[in-house]
Amino acid sequence: MINKYLTEMHLHTKETSNCGKMPAAETVESYISLGYNTIVVTDHFSTHTYYKYNYDSLNWQDKVDIFLKGFNSAKEAANGRINILLGMELRFDSDSDPNDYLVYGVEESFLRDNKDLLNMNISSFSALARKNGLMIYQAHPFRFGMKITNVKYLDGIEVCNRNIEHDSHNDIASLWAEKFGLKKTAGSDHHQKGNEGLAGIISRREITSNKILLDTLANQDYTLYEKKL
Repeated sequence: MINKYLTEMHLHTKETSNCGKMPAAETVESYISLGYNTIVVTDHFSTHTYYKYNYDSLNWQDKVDIFLKGFNSAKEAANGRINILLGMELRFDSDSDPNDYLVYGVEESFLRDNKDLLNMNISSFSALARKNGLMIYQAHPFRFGMKITNVKYLDGIEVCNRNIEHDSHNDIASLWAEKFGLKKTAGSDHHQKGNEGLAGIISRREITSNKILLDTLANQDYTLYEKKL
């Protein structure tokens, strides 16, 4: 029998993401009950993350601490019962790029060492990500308000986004990925109760670390999972 492991690739917490409505601990319990093996916490990392704070009074380490609140809460709640990995949904502080980018393989040290992340653009960040072995997938690329990104800066795109409040035109995203040879991913884009466990990836190897996640993505050693409603 081939083992199958289920991973959530797009998830937000109330502690960090302003759009998040479900506390990390409650989310973790729900995903355990649904049979997931791994959650990649991809809280929003943008200037909007700090709208409840005095942004200019925060130093970079303060900003990283705030960003990590959801991830740390999820990890504490999991207590080893489910794998919790750090990712992010990055948006640059730029009027010309309204896009969201799912970044995988992120470590806390990377965030703390790169103080200009939010002031970069997809070109400069792509170079930095590749230098550090990270992978970039444009989130919901055909949702209203997004812009086409030059595929040379991406590893892949999210072709199945199951956010219950948006139409992400997943069918178009899938065709786009096939046209340009982009890797595909799927995620619930979880924000609130009722939006958990709707999508993800199924792998033959349990994803217990960012290294295994990156290997799995790079080798496309997975299938997309979408819950039938």
